[in-house]
Amino acid sequence: MFDLYIGNKNYSSWSLRPWLLMKHFGLPFAEHMVSVAGRDYNAALKPLAGNARVPCLHDDGFQVWDSIAIAEYLAERHPQMWPADPKARARARSISAEMHAGFVSLRTAMPMNLKLKLKGKTPTPAVQRDIDRVIEIWQEARAQFASGDGPYLFGDFSVADAMFAPVVWRLHIYNVPLPPVAAAYSEAMRAHPAMQEWYAAGIRESEAHAHYDALADEYGGPR
Repeated sequence: MFDLYIGNKNYSSWSLRPWLLMKHFGLPFAEHMVSVAGRDYNAALKPLAGNARVPCLHDDGFQVWDSIAIAEYLAERHPQMWPADPKARARARSISAEMHAGFVSLRTAMPMNLKLKLKGKTPTPAVQRDIDRVIEIWQEARAQFASGDGPYLFGDFSVADAMFAPVVWRLHIYNVPLPPVAAAYSEAMRAHPAMQEWYAAGIRESEAHAHYDALADEYGGPR
């Protein structure tokens, strides 16, 4: 069995990715939550992860940190985590890496906070560029690579869906309007049983961080 160290479910977008991936593919793991939301470098996490960050996967004591590295480590044993077609697989890896490394403006302006459901506001040009690129990625994946009846980016659920899962929540929380294809994908992701499980657990959490929660007023309050 694996051990997965994660942050608060209400706030920790990075932790959602490997947790969701492992849940979807039925990999057994013990979940360990540590409080990290809103903090800078925390030396107390150093024994749990070489980079003193979560998520971190422990495999019989061996540590794998960073969400995309965890996904690749798991996919080596479970190749069905990536699309079977070589070009689809390459595209899935490309957009997963892009999600991992980019979209800083969107991340900064719209931190994950599952307890909020806001009216929204007009994004800055930089944030709108990130939103537009997310929509473009989703639409292209669905149009060019989605196979079978699956509702996910490449038809069947893959690492790419796990990588974009936090953005699904962010766009929903901050009431970002989506065109039909992107909206259908967002709805399918939010209906995923593991996404619902994560959401319910996040809502039950009592820990709060004022600098995240204060964004409710900036985005027009609850809708």
